[in-house]
Amino acid sequence: MKPMTQVPERRSVQSRNGAATSAPPPAHARARRRPTSQQWAAWAFLAPVTLYLALFYAYPLYRNLDLSLRDYTVRSFVQGDAPFTGLANYRKIFDDPTFAPALLHTAVFTAVCLVFQYAIGLALAVFFNQNFRLSATLRALFLVPWLLPLIVSASTWSWMLNSDSGIVNTLLSALGVGPVNWLTSPSWSLTSVIIANIWIGVPFNLVVLYSGLQSIPASLYEAAALDGANAWRRFWSITFPLLRPVSAITLLLGLVYTLKVFDIIWIMTKGGPADSSTTFATWSYQLGFGNLLPAFGPGAAVGNLLVVAALVFGLIYLKVQRKQALS
Repeated sequence: MKPMTQVPERRSVQSRNGAATSAPPPAHARARRRPTSQQWAAWAFLAPVTLYLALFYAYPLYRNLDLSLRDYTVRSFVQGDAPFTGLANYRKIFDDPTFAPALLHTAVFTAVCLVFQYAIGLALAVFFNQNFRLSATLRALFLVPWLLPLIVSASTWSWMLNSDSGIVNTLLSALGVGPVNWLTSPSWSLTSVIIANIWIGVPFNLVVLYSGLQSIPASLYEAAALDGANAWRRFWSITFPLLRPVSAITLLLGLVYTLKVFDIIWIMTKGGPADSSTTFATWSYQLGFGNLLPAFGPGAAVGNLLVVAALVFGLIYLKVQRKQALS
């Protein structure tokens, strides 16, 4: 005898007149056909954010890219009939004698500021993590440079570093050191704006790194102390490794901010003297708005170089984070 095979029964529903009809689709299948109230609510919350990003991020980036690919003048900027020139504006800035010094100044300014801001911020975060009596009060005072408007901070540093009446040169004279032309000497102008930017950026690093230290369990330090590890060993074996995720995002945000620093440099030195403190941010402004005949295209091209640099470092950060998550 042949073995009997079981045939899956088809679900059916008896109608009122006795005829069998097919069963209606499951409820979850019907739910996939039309959005639920929760899905509509999610789209309602996403719509303002999407509109904001499109209007204030995507469209300006598109317009800046369009500016860099056309030969815009004041007339064509108003009428909108600028001819398309392709990569001519980029070739123009690469051939400009200001490009190499501006690139070097941008790299030095960004690297030195990041290193000192992170190092000082980390040292202060470890110091305040001890929770002594005046810890909260002093932390609040260290936030003052971060809370002040940039124009106030830059103007204050311009007064302090003034060659004739600045308090810094007054203190140096009291120590027997001759006056330094902080803002008017090509040898010191870049150093001056770096010092001011470090002072402004330290509080941000302090706040973020201090919050990261709060998430490290105190039991790890207690166990290390029982094993005989001193404070320096505990820092390198516990604090620094566990702060890597927080340190990475702190350095990335600091990099993006420092690349586009314009206010401090422009107020203190205007990129001079003799372009000795010119960076891509100030050069872009000078090209687009600092002349009687503005070069909108080259200025936009320089700005796009900053966008590309920030994007590259952001992608590197995402790749490193993905590798760490998989390992």
